[in-house]
Amino acid sequence: MPDQDFPVSEFEARMENAQIAMRRENLDALLFTSEAEIRYFTGFRTLFWLSPTRPWFLVLPRNGKPVAIIPEIGAELMRKTWVDDIRTWSSPAQDDDGISLLAEALNGFNHIGMPMGRESSLRMPLTDFESLCDRLRNSSFMDCTELVGSLRMVKSAAEIAIISDICSIASRSFANASNLFFEGQPLSEAFRAFRTDLLAEGADDVPYLVGGAGLDGYADVISPPNEMPLKTGDVLMLDTGATLKGYFCDFDRNFAIGHAGDAAVRAYLTLHAAIDAGLDHARPGITCNALFSAMASKLGRVSGGNVGRFGHGLGMQLTEAPSLVSFDETVLREGMVITLEPSMTVRDGRIMVHEENIVIQDGPPRLLSQRAAPELPVI
Repeated sequence: MPDQDFPVSEFEARMENAQIAMRRENLDALLFTSEAEIRYFTGFRTLFWLSPTRPWFLVLPRNGKPVAIIPEIGAELMRKTWVDDIRTWSSPAQDDDGISLLAEALNGFNHIGMPMGRESSLRMPLTDFESLCDRLRNSSFMDCTELVGSLRMVKSAAEIAIISDICSIASRSFANASNLFFEGQPLSEAFRAFRTDLLAEGADDVPYLVGGAGLDGYADVISPPNEMPLKTGDVLMLDTGATLKGYFCDFDRNFAIGHAGDAAVRAYLTLHAAIDAGLDHARPGITCNALFSAMASKLGRVSGGNVGRFGHGLGMQLTEAPSLVSFDETVLREGMVITLEPSMTVRDGRIMVHEENIVIQDGPPRLLSQRAAPELPVI
């Protein structure tokens, strides 16, 4: 049995669903160059993607199993997946970094799908892609963003179980807040203590940890920590994207240091009410923009403000499609894992954000993160 995070049947089901969609849209093959799609169809999980030096390719034909065209350095790990057809070359190569092998694998396919839309990227040199197109002059490359997105947005029971586990791990670490954070602690030390606790609780890694602290709120939600000590009246926020078996959680928590100011208390209660509205409306059949509006109505506005949206998909990537934003008309379906993430301005230069992770199911959604306290916790 291959060394996998999932049984082979999981990947067979993903392939079958993709091939049904390919036949419906008259696509002969799909070509993937980015980590998430390659891992989704193969189970090939490695941190080596952090190195941008080498290109990686996966071809999924309309009939038959995927074909991996990858640098030789990845062959041993790929052989532990369910993929049988693995074609390699010594990379990096000066003149032909896998393009000949890729062109050979795609030869004869007239309509080739590639993700080209929102949240996609071409993880290969543009000049190499132009060379590939020149070699395949009888082939047309077509956008398959919607096809692949519709597959990945709905998680299997096995995927949901892993996301649920990493959410539980992060929830336990947030519950340890009174033992981790204290007045006078440099913000960088608070981040370090929280990261250490996440790993101790069972997270594989903590590739994403951001936040902030300040009187009545914080200036932004993506900054790395500085050395400023936590002061009485500060609101400390930590937003974690810890991982387990390559799947993310993504939610934050707010804490007041010493005591909570009136403005911070009011903002926290407002955001908590917006989450309540999100939980009340998050049902199969509702659109993402309708869910966005339900939360926005509790904030007295119709825009995403500083953050721009009130949630997103979650899974193998920290943020995935769809977006809870005014223009996204994606219909929620059972099995989607999404975040509810309303934000608001507390006062000039200060915002607050609150986030939970849920899975859409028949009836009310299931919370994967342990629901935050109804009132702003004070440490």
